[in-house]
Amino acid sequence: MKFEALEIPDVKLLYPRKFGDERGFFSETYSQSTFAEAGIDQVFVQDNHSLSRSVGVLRGLHYQCAPYAQDKLVRVLRGRILDVAVDIRKSSPTFGKWVSAEISAEEWNQIFIPKGFAHGFLTLEPDTEVHYKVSAPYVPDAEKSIIWNDPDLDIQWPVTENTVTLSQKDQHAISFDDYRHNPDF
Repeated sequence: MKFEALEIPDVKLLYPRKFGDERGFFSETYSQSTFAEAGIDQVFVQDNHSLSRSVGVLRGLHYQCAPYAQDKLVRVLRGRILDVAVDIRKSSPTFGKWVSAEISAEEWNQIFIPKGFAHGFLTLEPDTEVHYKVSAPYVPDAEKSIIWNDPDLDIQWPVTENTVTLSQKDQHAISFDDYRHNPDF
């Protein structure tokens, strides 16, 4: 497996090997020892799977507070997403900066997002299925959201307010300025 650090080096792209023949293919998408050798030694405790029917579904920017903060390993089983991670660690030199990467079933890549990042993704193809491992269980009372189109973050999403599909919860997320004045990390 190939590991590649993004502009914020704590966020990594991963490229599992894929072996194919006339029957189909085989791929090892996670190995605790391989990940540990690459410096990712988190223990994953829950797998999540989402389906987004339409292009332009945006889920995020989510995070969970301690003690339920989550590391995430995200991959796409069908379709394509733009995945975004925002550094929300107040003491980090990259606080308030974001990185993005296109993750797709075709490219067979994955992204690792550590604790201390708000995470979101936008579907770029219909019927996109996303699978992700997390290092802590989902706890609704620990989950928070930062608004996807916050002007202070200036994330370059390829959608507008008129073309994006959001949950009610994500429509009412806090601003990054509100987060900055009361950080969770």
